[in-house]
Amino acid sequence: MALLEIEALIKRYGSETLALNNITFNVQPGEFVAIIGPSGAGKSTLLRCVNRLITIDGGDVRFDGVSVPALRGAELRRHRTRIGMIFQHYNLVNRLSVIENVLHGRLGYKGTLQGILGLYTEEEKRDAVRIVESLGLGEQLYKRCDQLSGGQKQRVGIARALVQQPKMLLCDEPIASLDPNAAKIIMDTLRDINRSTGITVLVNLHQVDVALRYASRIIGINKGMVVYDGAPGALSHAQIHQIYGSEAGELILELSESYAA
Repeated sequence: MALLEIEALIKRYGSETLALNNITFNVQPGEFVAIIGPSGAGKSTLLRCVNRLITIDGGDVRFDGVSVPALRGAELRRHRTRIGMIFQHYNLVNRLSVIENVLHGRLGYKGTLQGILGLYTEEEKRDAVRIVESLGLGEQLYKRCDQLSGGQKQRVGIARALVQQPKMLLCDEPIASLDPNAAKIIMDTLRDINRSTGITVLVNLHQVDVALRYASRIIGINKGMVVYDGAPGALSHAQIHQIYGSEAGELILELSESYAA
């Protein structure tokens, strides 16, 4: 059975903007799927619909057999604990330490008072430390997050998502703010997590070459519609044009140069 089922999904912003137009696709457990497309194509909106960070105007999103639009209160909180979210701008509390930020991933499992007081079990603390160390941040454990590089901050974001013990990671442009070396570390990390744990990864990317290198499947979106869904190796220059429009020429040139190198 598919882990994520998206059926005829529609999202509007006001009466004018149709951000997602009849989006339909399934994601199987353990897949590494890259969603590509130009800025404004609807990639971020799509991820936010999966996690119900925004309301859905039509269609359905089912996660692990459960319809997401119908969830409320405790059921919605439980749904969100099973999906780790990784953001372009990290969404960390800069004045707090690495370990404190990572433990915030457990807040969805806590009651209000426990969350306010930061009451975590010894097992949760041990698990958080283990995850931080596995991502190469052991020496930064008690450092404030505003003292970290961008790549380190993004690894803290990944650790915070992993401590939730999720079935899926949603990654919204996780390398857009990073230099090429830091971006490679983050993408290698996501691929290693996918392969070693079987956690499903759904990642928004602007860079076609990165999607081709890491994903087992690519979904191309333009103007809120799916225009490509298939294997990376089957993505043609014509289809890149269909996905990216006027930006495509530059992307194809970059693609040719990266393969020549």
